[in-house]
Amino acid sequence: MSRGLRVGEVFLAFLRLGLTSFGGPVAHLGYFRDDLVARRGWLADREYADLVALCQFLPGPASSQVGFAIGLRRAGFAGALAAFVAFTLPSAVLLVLFAAGANALGGPIGQGAIEGLKVVAVAIVAQAVWGMARSLTPDAPRAGVAVVAAAVALLAPGVIGQVGAIAIGVVAGLLLLRGSAQPDSAPVAGFGIRPAVGVACLIVLGPALVALPLAAAADGALALVDAFFRSGALVFGGGHVVLPLLQAEVVQTGWVSADSFLAGYGAAQAVPGPLFTFAAYLGAVSSVGPGGVAGAAIALAAIFLPGFLVLVGVLPFWDAVRGRPRVRAGMCGANAAVVGILGAALYTPVFTTAVTGAGSFVLALVAFVLLTRFRTPAWAVVLLGAGGGVLLAVV
Repeated sequence: MSRGLRVGEVFLAFLRLGLTSFGGPVAHLGYFRDDLVARRGWLADREYADLVALCQFLPGPASSQVGFAIGLRRAGFAGALAAFVAFTLPSAVLLVLFAAGANALGGPIGQGAIEGLKVVAVAIVAQAVWGMARSLTPDAPRAGVAVVAAAVALLAPGVIGQVGAIAIGVVAGLLLLRGSAQPDSAPVAGFGIRPAVGVACLIVLGPALVALPLAAAADGALALVDAFFRSGALVFGGGHVVLPLLQAEVVQTGWVSADSFLAGYGAAQAVPGPLFTFAAYLGAVSSVGPGGVAGAAIALAAIFLPGFLVLVGVLPFWDAVRGRPRVRAGMCGANAAVVGILGAALYTPVFTTAVTGAGSFVLALVAFVLLTRFRTPAWAVVLLGAGGGVLLAVV
């Protein structure tokens, strides 16, 4: 397949994911695995888990970074850009429309659909945990690492627990899994990034963090870039972790009212795609900068850029060292820890916030069986879940 056709293939695949991936970053990883790993075979479970573990360590939106890297591997930098635009655009457009007053999410039907989509996320994440556990924790030591990682992630919630769990997995892999970390018989295709490009991206990132605050006083648009760039650069794991940073940047400074901030956050929960697109809403309603579509575009680009710069900066070196025996042993432990982290996230916040009674539990079971036994496409299960949520709300 030519590079141009691959770019189009990546765009269409991620556009469908961007339209149907509800439930937050953990659920997105489940959707990615179901479509891109299990169905399309673009990469193996081990390679996918390597990417997830790496992106959990890096600042930025973890699920979007994983998607960016998959697009990069499939079709080069054009594929990476296609993956980002296609996955991000649907939710960004919806949130800009919401900022303009096009709110169709109220009422029992709208709220019921939202609750149904949360339930579907339970099934998607459960499917991902089950599938990844079968391939990444095939023996007792790795299953034990996954259990310990789940416990750490549950007992120390947030980025500290996640990064700590992966660190424990790396150490356990170095100590216990040297014999299990055999390289694949087939060569692993790399990302094709020259080390000089990676170094250039890292060099850009540091000075930008210093220069933007100095330039912010001169122009409202630059102030907007500075606020969202710093938020994207300082958050690990993405998702809800970025909310306190955004609140400090736009509410405490008076750019966005507290009521508008909370209304936008509620809308961000109801749309598919990455939660970082909440930045598009904030840029559109901000009193600083151009506002509207232009403000949304500036905020959106600024919040995603640091995570992509650091990812491109480390990928060429990670690609070069991950085949070494000690690194592979550490990654085997990290991959097992990723299974535990996903298992912990399946419990909270995914299950505890979505399953609130017998009806929602039955809906989650139906969605899980459809995904795992009937091989129903994820988009169809999403539509079914939304309809089931509406039915539960009105009955």
